[in-house]
Amino acid sequence: MNVAIQFSIFMVNKPGVLAQVLGEFAQAKINIIAMTMMDSVEHGVMRVIFEAPKKAREVLSQLNMPCNETEVLCVELDNKPGALATVAEKLAKNHINISYAYCTAGARGGRTTGVLKVADVKKAMRILEQGHQKDSKSQPVLRRSQISKR
Repeated sequence: MNVAIQFSIFMVNKPGVLAQVLGEFAQAKINIIAMTMMDSVEHGVMRVIFEAPKKAREVLSQLNMPCNETEVLCVELDNKPGALATVAEKLAKNHINISYAYCTAGARGGRTTGVLKVADVKKAMRILEQGHQKDSKSQPVLRRSQISKR
């Protein structure tokens, strides 16, 4: 479990814009950890977590792409039914709202990463870490990612 910087990138909703932006990250050799895309008639919003946020910030600046940065909680989960529900239930019992969430398709060892936007990231981490100490079988795996070690 770690706190990551999520970029919300605002783009015009027309063919080729997403491909261009993703191509720039690929050319700069910036790996995407997790991503979700939402759209409306006029614009799209890509929420994305990068392996190298500082480098990604530079690329976005060069592209003159409007974006916001937000701290999100990344929780490594078993890739099985109910894993994210267990985390959501623990946070709900402790009165922590999840504004939105999304998951990666898969990670090392058949695991997945849940990305949660919560009001109080530190409190959420504390609650999930306490639960992990009591019963590690149904809890998310707690370990620092490469991103948070830098």
